Amino acid sequence: MAEITFRTAAAAEVMRQLSAERPDLILGAGTVLTVENLARAKECGARFAVAPGLNPGVVECARELGMPMMPGVMTPSEVEQGLALGCRALKFFPAQVAGGTAMLKALSAPYKHTGVRFIPTGGVTAENLPEYLKIDTVLAVGGTWIATKDDIAARRWEAIREHCAQAVEIVKSARQKKDR
Repeated sequence: MAEITFRTAAAAEVMRQLSAERPDLILGAGTVLTVENLARAKECGARFAVAPGLNPGVVECARELGMPMMPGVMTPSEVEQGLALGCRALKFFPAQVAGGTAMLKALSAPYKHTGVRFIPTGGVTAENLPEYLKIDTVLAVGGTWIATKDDIAARRWEAIREHCAQAVEIVKSARQKKDR
């Protein structure tokens, strides 16, 4: 699974190439701020969309396009707005500056019975990833530490591979602990 963000002009072309070259990849579009971003993402092969905030117009458009959409939230009111729009998966962003795992646990408590799940991003690192994975309402976790701008710019592909492997091991370990 990979999320390509609309933070650069190259995003659509990267999605198009990945979609063509890696058809088994679950490709998503991130930083989807407008219905135009959403339509472009779908056109380029994205299979889901993620946004830093909750824009009802974008969520409605995603529903019309049949594209799963995870809008960003960080307050109870935003969670309720997302639920009212039919969203059961919400991005918790910016996770660390919004209170990290303590805030996510508190935010999850009154809504857990609704089936809502969260995807924390923003400040997630290899060090705090295990704590996020312990929260039962966490669906997935995103972290730019896996492929930083500096590593990409310097073409440090081996470092990125190592970070990916590290993330996989952290997730495996967390799953084994949950299964006990």
